[in-house]
Amino acid sequence: MRSATVKLIPNILTILRLVLVVPICLLILSENYQPVLWLALIAGLSDALDGWLARKLGSVSRYGAIADPLIDKTLLISVYSCLMIVDVLPWWVLIIMVTRDAVIVSGALAYHWLFGRYEIKPSFWGKASTAVQIIFALMLLTQQLFPVFPVLVLQLTTWLLILLAFVSGGHYVYLWGKKATALYRSKR
Repeated sequence: MRSATVKLIPNILTILRLVLVVPICLLILSENYQPVLWLALIAGLSDALDGWLARKLGSVSRYGAIADPLIDKTLLISVYSCLMIVDVLPWWVLIIMVTRDAVIVSGALAYHWLFGRYEIKPSFWGKASTAVQIIFALMLLTQQLFPVFPVLVLQLTTWLLILLAFVSGGHYVYLWGKKATALYRSKR
């Protein structure tokens, strides 16, 4: 019994991040950045910890493989949307991020509907893109309290975020297209 309960900890940590979305967004919209940084730190630590614990406890699950990246995306898009609303982030950066995620989710759904179940495995480029999104969000939030980043660093990070959005989005389209083509040809 104890073992089964302990194995739920990674999924509980994942759900904790989802619960943090509303207070983080409300705090950003009220421009109360100090508690946002603390909640963002908790969210970031829970993200790192849940994956590590899932592997360590042998409780890697399909639920976790689907929920973890979806909740990460929900949190990131919500944070970036709120940062855009309070004029910290240009609208076009948000549009690029949302479009990338919409392409990836649409591709995953299309693959699922057309070809069936697939293994959910983030690519190197997807992980790099998500890491830069997290780092950039933390930079923007930190900058609101402690303006320590030169404008050039923020601009370069913005362009890196955009570059990785295109590269990772394109990479997922390529991978799924390649898998779909191979499956289609094998069924003929």
